[in-house]
Amino acid sequence: MKIVGLITEYNPFHNGHLYHIEEAKRTAGADAAIVVMSGDYVQRGTPAIMPKRLRAEMALRCGASVVFELPVCYATGSAEYFATGAVSLLDSLGIVDSICFGSECNDLSALSHVADILGKEPEDYRSLLKKNLKKGSSFPAARRDAMLEYTRTPVYASLLNDPNNILGIEYLRALKKLNSPMTAFTIQRKGSHYHDRTLSSPNFSSASAIRSLLAYSGSTLRTEQEGGSFENTPFSNILGELEDQVPSSCLELLKDYHRVQYPVYQNDFSIILKYKLLNKHPGSLTRYMDVSEELANRICSQLNNFFNYRQFCELLKTRETTQTRINRALLHIMLGIKKDDVNTYIESGRHFYARLLGYRKDRAKLISRISKESSLPLIARLSDMDELPSLGQRMLRNDILASNLYTSVVTDKYKTAFQNEYKQSIIKV
Repeated sequence: MKIVGLITEYNPFHNGHLYHIEEAKRTAGADAAIVVMSGDYVQRGTPAIMPKRLRAEMALRCGASVVFELPVCYATGSAEYFATGAVSLLDSLGIVDSICFGSECNDLSALSHVADILGKEPEDYRSLLKKNLKKGSSFPAARRDAMLEYTRTPVYASLLNDPNNILGIEYLRALKKLNSPMTAFTIQRKGSHYHDRTLSSPNFSSASAIRSLLAYSGSTLRTEQEGGSFENTPFSNILGELEDQVPSSCLELLKDYHRVQYPVYQNDFSIILKYKLLNKHPGSLTRYMDVSEELANRICSQLNNFFNYRQFCELLKTRETTQTRINRALLHIMLGIKKDDVNTYIESGRHFYARLLGYRKDRAKLISRISKESSLPLIARLSDMDELPSLGQRMLRNDILASNLYTSVVTDKYKTAFQNEYKQSIIKV
């Protein structure tokens, strides 16, 4: 049996994700797809709009065979950390033959060429990057301009404009760095642009557009608007809008769990973040991932102007520091994700366990294969945590805390019973 690995967020699951699963299996000649998915927080540095188990169930209903959780320190990291964490987890499972990712360009050769340059960092390229950074450009802009000057090929530089191309380049870098035997495939990203905020015709809207629509579904419970051009409408009308945009099995879950488990937004965490920041000083803030000395000073100097989470992120943004970098920095402070811890994890092998979120019952044999062939212990119950090495326990405790915090916000917002991570069950479809 051939297995293809997919690296995902499903925030939330939509038709483009269904297409990715089906096309990945076809392109790779695979019989099954194993998914590594972000948990309750995603790579752009925000909480997911709905809990990880709800998103995992959507994926399993739509053709994924098994879903594993990407540890939160990688799931909320930069593209390089996110990609290396996810690729290394798939590689460690021992049964994945290939990975398949979506890209805007659908040109594996061009993506591989740029990945080689970024991986080797030739002296001339490094000098150009430093020059552009000194001009005050943000890192993404400086890197793109350096690539254009170094290669003198606009096509290569343009690859660094689009988020899925960037992640694809990082997946390829990770495969080379790990010397992984997994083969890489890419497929054309179908439909709307990643950042599009309005639904598209016929039926391939972006996750951003769907989140924008769902942001209007909370009525008095809505804590922020995600953008877009939608009016406040009854939720039945919103489901009608989404009928052609998400698979029918997902639409059913969206209906059942609306205002029970979602929508969840950055601003739902405002008081938690402010509490964390009130207990910090610039020197202590620089311990956290993505927090520079300059950003730490700015956070402390602007704290009296904190109104809510999202507003504070926008307040801290500068020409040199992107909104996403600010999002990630504040999220890492809130979740306690420290530079030294992450560096220690990486130096010690990156992963210490493979945490199972769910699987299809008709693919249960894959779980047995992974248990036998993976270089990592399979964690299906948190009671197995005691068997992990101390570093693995530390990483998993951070995952547990992050998820319990998310669940606490959800249950407080929707007045439902709290169920901590130890009580949660594996999703079986």
